[in-house]
Amino acid sequence: MSEDVKVRLQESAAACLTAYDSWVSNKKDSSARESLQTSVHELRKVASRLEIDMAVSDRDEGSRKQIPIPAHRDARKRKSNKDNNGNNDAPESANDEDKPSKPRQRRRTSNGPKKDGGSEE
Repeated sequence: MSEDVKVRLQESAAACLTAYDSWVSNKKDSSARESLQTSVHELRKVASRLEIDMAVSDRDEGSRKQIPIPAHRDARKRKSNKDNNGNNDAPESANDEDKPSKPRQRRRTSNGPKKDGGSEE
């Protein structure tokens, strides 16, 4: 954590606590409420900056190491994409056979009253 973010986090948290105590003691005071909203907003900005720093750090570390493919995904891909020669490229004709000849039709739903007119009331 950079020193700037650390200082901002400490100061905004302290200001937020002070504003919160002031607002709790007199909830009808609009200036105390506005002060609390401002300090909460500032705390959110600092938290956002901290999240950005964390994401940048994760991205930097992630580029050094590769994420392995989960075993269940890896096994499925190997099983479905291998041809007889052990190549991972599946022939295009295999994909065509899996498709149905006609597209499925959607069921129609009606939101209106039944057409037979029979109602139980």
